This record gives sequence, C-alpha cells and structure tokens, in this order.
Amino acid sequence: MSGSRVDFVSPRRAVPIELVGGRGHYERVIEAVLAAQTSVWIATANLKELMIEDARARPGVRRRLGKTGYRSVLAALAEAAARGVELRVLCADRPSRPFRAELARHPGLAAAMPIKQCPRVHLKLVIVDGALGYLGSANWTGAGLGVRGTGRRNFELGVVTDDGPLLDQVQALYDHLWRGGECAGCKLRAECPKPLDGKGKLVPRPRRSTRR
Repeated sequence: MSGSRVDFVSPRRAVPIELVGGRGHYERVIEAVLAAQTSVWIATANLKELMIEDARARPGVRRRLGKTGYRSVLAALAEAAARGVELRVLCADRPSRPFRAELARHPGLAAAMPIKQCPRVHLKLVIVDGALGYLGSANWTGAGLGVRGTGRRNFELGVVTDDGPLLDQVQALYDHLWRGGECAGCKLRAECPKPLDGKGKLVPRPRRSTRR
C-alpha cells in the first residue's frame, strides 16, 4: 500500500448503514440536504440540474388537486446558503449547461457555493451537517438523485450512515482533496483546468518533433 492518503483499507468494524436504491436516494439523501442546518458537502463525477418536489403554496397560483409542483434544487440551496449553511461541490467535469443557467439565476448562491473541479474525482458522496453521509453510485443529477419516475431514473445503489468515525474519515479525505492535497504528485495536473492547490495551471511542454 502506498503512502498516499487516498490509498487505504480501513480496519473492519461494525458500522450502521441503510441501503438505498432508486427513489430511496431522493427520499433519504435529497430530503436530508433540504433540511441541512450547518453544511452540505457534495462530491460527484457529473454535475447536472436536479429538480425537487415543491409543495409550497404560491401567491396567486391555485393549487391543483393531485398535482405536484417542481423547482430546481439550486433554489433550495440558495435558501440554505441564506440561512448560513456551508456548501461545497467537488466534481470532475464542467457543470451541465442547464445547471449553469439555473445557477446564474441565483447570484447569491454562486458566491456562497464554491464549485471545484478535478478530473480525477469519481467518488459520489453527500455529507449533511457532518452527521449523515451518503456513499454510492449516484451522481448529482436528476437521473441519479432527483425525482425522475420509475422507468426513467438510473439504477443506483448506495448506503447512508450516521456513523461518526466513518463520517470523520470521509470528511477528512474530502477536505484533503478540496485543499489540493493530492495536486503536487498528480500525473494529470497538466490537463487540470485549475489545480486545487491554488498554484495555477501548469502549461504542458510542447512535444519535440520526432522527424529527423
């Protein structure tokens, strides 16, 4: 085993978990995010627009019996940011165009929710208030965690836990990556849009011609 903090096997021990699949991701993970009091940390390979159910009564709009309204989760995160919830997003690729368009409608959120990009990020996790964590296959997308119906959403599987030692370990790893702890030795640094260690992008050396 190498000395890197990202290469490890933890000792075996009993950990309380809930197995979640399908719609269970929305009911257990997203609903916890919506109720966050202090922090929401997200790691995802793909970052896309995600719709949530909206049962709020709206002035001047008659509620239709049996009909569920929807809104972007970014609107809810903007409300969370306004009440002081710390938000972090770590992703591999540039957010989708619909995500960026919706984010632009919430300038306060854009300032309060830093989004950092690292091409090596493939872990999918959501940690709420440092007290509840999701680890699994679902990206932060509508097909993974949103309200898409049966027959349209991805087949996803993950676990939710409130185990303190496990959450401490996961958060420590997340923060290590967030602060660029693996950047110095990264072999993909030249391809990175903005290395997380804040030292700027390295410009690849031009290839020498092999012609003679």
